Formats: sequence, structure tokens, C-alpha cells
Amino acid sequence: MTIGVSRRLSIFPLGGALLFPRLNLPLHIFEPRYRALVGDALARDRRIAMIQPREDGLVPELFDVGCVGRISAVEALEDGRYNIVLEGLARFRVRSELDVTTPFRQVEADFDGFSDEPGEALPFVLRADFEEEAKRFAETRGIALDWEALASLDDETLINGSAQVAPFDIASKQALLEAPTLTDRADLLVQLLRFFREQGEGESRATLQ
Repeated sequence: MTIGVSRRLSIFPLGGALLFPRLNLPLHIFEPRYRALVGDALARDRRIAMIQPREDGLVPELFDVGCVGRISAVEALEDGRYNIVLEGLARFRVRSELDVTTPFRQVEADFDGFSDEPGEALPFVLRADFEEEAKRFAETRGIALDWEALASLDDETLINGSAQVAPFDIASKQALLEAPTLTDRADLLVQLLRFFREQGEGESRATLQ
């Protein structure tokens, strides 16, 4: 998808919320500054850029990489809040933050250097490793999943969708977003699932002792 070498983007910094190209992210918008962001996007090109903050606070430092999405569905509530769905378009890298008067932040973004084209297929062994580790992780956490439905997903939807919902810390989720290719992301996801599963098992054993 061609978006341009660089572009001015309005950003929504939100920890733990990843957006990937061709996937959807539902959001409930209630803060005044982000209600203004949605209103502005709807009046222009319907685009909002998701990016994770590195820290807490009103104006936190941002990670370098995010993903811009297009509002594909919107429900405007009577009190000014919105329920929206963002459809991922492309990852970007922040070139600089802009000095603006809007209540929401804006950046100059670069879209070069990302492998976001559809159709990348995983090696069969890697997909099998992911499915096995995901099952073990879910069993450890007591998470019930529809494995038959998951098995029917294409590689991109399975891996990126799993990265979106995985209960990992912000830094781990950022590493998944920044993984250069789908294969790299799947390999990292397997490692993270194993790490957090073993960490959880260790904490459970310590509690029982």
C-alpha cells in the first residue's frame, strides 16, 4: 500500500494497543483530546496513527514505530464519546514530533523500510511451533480458545492477531510490532509465549511452596 515517503500524522499514544496492516482495532474514545482527534480525522482523511508511549504521563516519550489506520466504522455517542474501529494501513517510523496547537499530538512519519505487503507465508515448522506453544501458554493461563477457528486463519492474521491480543508487557509488544517480517514476528512470538509461560509456571510453583 502506497502512502508516501513521509507524512504528517495525528497520533493516539496508547500502551498495549498494537495495530497491524489489514487488521482491525476497536477503540472506545472518551478523553476530550482524543475525541477532538477523532472528530478531526473524520473531517479529513479518517486516518489515526497508533503508537505506544514509553512511559506514563500527559506527554510521554514515544516509541519510534507505530501503525497508521483508517476509521472503518464509527459510532458517535450522545455525550461526545466515540466507538470506532481502525483498519491498519501501514507501519511508520517517527521522524520528528511537530509543534502544534491541536490538543492531540502530531508527528512527521516515514513509511520506508517496512515489509508490510500481504501474502507472506510462514515455514510450516514455524507455524506448527507457534500453535503448539500457544496451546501450552493458554493452558497455563486458563485461557479458552477456539483452536479449530484459529487453525483456519491465514498466517498473517494468525500471527499479527495473536501479537495484538497477547498479554505481554509494552516493551515485548513493541518488539513484535517492530519485527521486520512476519516470519521474524512469529519466531519472536514463540519465544515470548515460552518465556511468559515458564515465568508463570515458576511463580505458581513458588506460591505452592
